[in-house]
Amino acid sequence: MASTHFDVIIVGAGLSGIGAAHHLQQGCPDKSYTILEGRDAIGGTWDLFRYPGIRSDSDMYTLGYSFRPWRDGKAIADGPSILDYVRNTAAEGGIDRHIRFQHWVTRYDWSSADATWTVTAKNGKTGKTVRLTASFVLNCSGYYRYDAGYMPDFPGIDRFAGQVIHPQHWPEDLDYAGKRVVVIGSGATAVTLVPAMAGTAADVTMLQRSPTYIVSLPDVDAIAQWLKRLLPAKAAYQLTRWKNVSLQTLFYQACRRYPKLMRRILRQHLKTQLGRDFDVDTHFNPSYNPWDQRLCLVPNGDLFRALRRGDAHVVTDHIETFTETGVRLQSGQTLEADIVVSATGLNLVALGGAELSVDGRTLTPNETMGFKGMMLSNVPNLAMVVGYTNASWTLKADLTAEYVCRLLQHMDRHGYDACTPVVDGDVAEEPFLDLDAGYVRRALEQLPKQGDRKPWRLYQNYLLDLLHLRFGKVNDPALHFDRVDAGERVSAQQA
Repeated sequence: MASTHFDVIIVGAGLSGIGAAHHLQQGCPDKSYTILEGRDAIGGTWDLFRYPGIRSDSDMYTLGYSFRPWRDGKAIADGPSILDYVRNTAAEGGIDRHIRFQHWVTRYDWSSADATWTVTAKNGKTGKTVRLTASFVLNCSGYYRYDAGYMPDFPGIDRFAGQVIHPQHWPEDLDYAGKRVVVIGSGATAVTLVPAMAGTAADVTMLQRSPTYIVSLPDVDAIAQWLKRLLPAKAAYQLTRWKNVSLQTLFYQACRRYPKLMRRILRQHLKTQLGRDFDVDTHFNPSYNPWDQRLCLVPNGDLFRALRRGDAHVVTDHIETFTETGVRLQSGQTLEADIVVSATGLNLVALGGAELSVDGRTLTPNETMGFKGMMLSNVPNLAMVVGYTNASWTLKADLTAEYVCRLLQHMDRHGYDACTPVVDGDVAEEPFLDLDAGYVRRALEQLPKQGDRKPWRLYQNYLLDLLHLRFGKVNDPALHFDRVDAGERVSAQQA
């Protein structure tokens, strides 16, 4: 089992990992690096998910990279277009030459004696264990399990004679033409699948336990198209990006500060989309306030058009049991189905589920606290990318990679070998993610904590993070630096 050393190991060749590699090449061109990718292709989420209609639920002017303009006409883009964008970014920057495919990371071991990570991975082709070493690890594997989506224990599911599918494992040869389809769920995947399958399937029903807030936006940004005609591509892209960041921030803050007003506005929006005869109060009137959970986006109102046409239906009820031919609800109604799609969400996990050890002591992420939403307390030289829940993932991914580059530059200038966030003082623990969603509640024991104050607070605010991560000082008081040869620990104040 050969061991190869790198300055930085990036884990994951998806949207975050390719972006991180670009920033590393630009900010730390002298650093050697490799990308370990568990699957056999670039793209992460955008290569894994293959269900009908898969698309972004954020606009591509903010989901796209800060350094590479999104040039496609559609702001709400389809999955294959996003996948091409990620792969082209990797190819144009020579990043694809640094990727080791079929390397599924299973363990991280840190040694303070030589300030080195040993990263253990399983080679998917040979089945053999591979060990590589690195001075720094940047985990870009996302925060959900790739091998299994969340599947509730539905009563009677074993006797259902039809096909049950989780969108994370969509069969390439599935033929749903003329079939009766029930999609269980009301989140982003469900509201994408229903209009995509409607019209081809005989009937599509979205079965939800409780409603979700849904908004419709055009898939083409008219202002962006106007700016493209007036300005160079990069300038137009950056202006559109800032416009959208500002609008997202204002909308989110309005929802948090004025929930009753925003609930009325969203309800009126749905009335306009669905018509006065549609029962909005039953099917699209959530019991929680806007942005207590993620809002769903439907481009050009495609879900609402399918509902108005009668190609799709929505039922709000609880499942009593599966039957041989469908799903019986607690109300007594039965939904006949040939195919049931369980769009019931993801299983969240930190660090891709890999084991973590520091100087022989095994740590679980739940024992740690997140530093600036990217490093873990008492874990040296490791950062992870966790994007926003209320804005585009890549906004935070870009800032995280930039900060890591600044940190590495700072350590080089001062001759430091290790950097460890340490919680000093009485910092109250809070859940890492503040969304009141089922997939978050299920995973709280798997995720780190956050603190009640900076730098341990996970801000869901791009403008604040921009200030702290791009322009703030690297040597935060919570960071402790070490020189291995001198056996010296230096506080951030001394650094």
